[in-house]
Amino acid sequence: MRRLHSLRRLSRNALLLAVCAGVPAAYAAEQNGKGSNNGAKAASAQNGAKASSAQKSAAPAPQGEQFVDGIAAVVDKDVITLRELRDASLRIAGELKSRGIQVPDDQTLQHQVLQRLITERVQRHEADRMGIRVDDAQVDMAIQTIAGRNKITVPQLRQEIEKSGTSWDAYRKSLRDEIRMDRLRQRAVDSTIVISDAEVDAFLKDQRRNPAFAAAPEAQQQPQAQPQAQPQAQQQPAPEQAAAPAGPMLYALAQILVRVPEGSSPEQLAALRKKAEGLLAQAKRGDDFASLAAAASDGPEALQGGVMGVRPLDGWPDLFVKAISGLQKGQVSSLIQSGNGFHIIKVMDRGSAQPAPSRTARAPAPAPAPQPAAPRPQQAQQGPVEVVQTRARHILIKTSTVMSDELARQRLEQVRQRLVSGGAKFEDMARQYSQDATAPQGGELGWLNPGETVPPFEAAMNALQPGEISQPVQSPFGWHLIQVEERRQHDASDDMARMKARQLLFERRAQPAFEDWLEQLRAQAYVDNRLEKQQKIQQNNR
Repeated sequence: MRRLHSLRRLSRNALLLAVCAGVPAAYAAEQNGKGSNNGAKAASAQNGAKASSAQKSAAPAPQGEQFVDGIAAVVDKDVITLRELRDASLRIAGELKSRGIQVPDDQTLQHQVLQRLITERVQRHEADRMGIRVDDAQVDMAIQTIAGRNKITVPQLRQEIEKSGTSWDAYRKSLRDEIRMDRLRQRAVDSTIVISDAEVDAFLKDQRRNPAFAAAPEAQQQPQAQPQAQPQAQQQPAPEQAAAPAGPMLYALAQILVRVPEGSSPEQLAALRKKAEGLLAQAKRGDDFASLAAAASDGPEALQGGVMGVRPLDGWPDLFVKAISGLQKGQVSSLIQSGNGFHIIKVMDRGSAQPAPSRTARAPAPAPAPQPAAPRPQQAQQGPVEVVQTRARHILIKTSTVMSDELARQRLEQVRQRLVSGGAKFEDMARQYSQDATAPQGGELGWLNPGETVPPFEAAMNALQPGEISQPVQSPFGWHLIQVEERRQHDASDDMARMKARQLLFERRAQPAFEDWLEQLRAQAYVDNRLEKQQKIQQNNR
């Protein structure tokens, strides 16, 4: 199950206080007051009380008399109430204001916020269908990880949260929702992205031909901090401050997306293009990009000022790479057309990254977090890279509406008892029970390098001696039994280069794949946007 390597993004809460960050300095300066992420909840919440009166004037509640039932939208069999829309609008208006992003007019803000609530509700229903749940113990573990990354204790973290005006229960609920949505994304999208060996070969060949493509050419372009991006869009690795410009070039990008619905007529396409060209003209003349994105973008990161995160140039989609070729910090691309619509890209910052320290196979992996950090691109090293590789098998059972976490765990415990008693072979049980693509091969994963699997899986695997079988282990993909077959010291120079290439190729595909999946999910759902209908009626009556 090599796809277990899928990149891990930082949760917006995972760097809560922004003290453990690492954003390119110029980017951080530019975003001071503009705001580049939806993640530093403690920081944004500290401004919440001060911005309270401004929030109320920025996004007044829709008049209850407009709707007898007080419903803003119906999503499948669920409803979004006007009160829920009002509260979310007030909260987001305060967040935008605290980041220096101009709050859109009331109707535009309500439209953007309602679109987000609809999308969140659709994803929640899909998570319910797939049986994805997050218990209190998992939230506690995530909070411990967040506190540790910020070098404070859990009580200190709680004190900071409550001091900012957010209740501890509300914070835990928000964190639980983020973990759940992240697991949904990993299960529904990330696990379906397969990077072939031929693609890796072609990528490495291209890099050898163009070595300057991923290298940082200027010593002064060194990121010192990292913007945090929103949960549904792709979250990116945090580049640390580099002592020398040795790492690959990192780009912080933001976008404005004018979505073109599938099946749009030529007239509709022309109207949407005209809208996108108007936004491009505004961005080119120097209007605030984040404010334009918050008011007009159809992208999932719209209410974060359009910020998509930071990643190596190779990690961005080819369409974006071509569009920003030759652009400097602060410059805006021309109009880009993709299958999703029209994009306008802004280079928020660029700089070089420091290689991340490696982990040995026997070292325990970090505890599971809402979104553990992805392995960062590393500087090419001279000489061999010795690592401890582990050869392992596994059995995976995925959760669903009919297969709860408890049922999955119990089934694997029963399988384990048969294996430990000698009544069955691991490979036979994998062929019979595993729901992973490796089942026909008896669950064989082959030789695994450190960092190649998600942290809960790797931590359990590292704790086993050859021949041992783990207890049931939960990961974002479901529940596993793991058997370690053997270990070896290995020169992983070539393996590490291939793994980094695979990760970059994964990142390149992840965001477009997520957007396509999200669009399909919404298209399949029943959505009755009553607020939008009411606004159209009012406009027609004027």
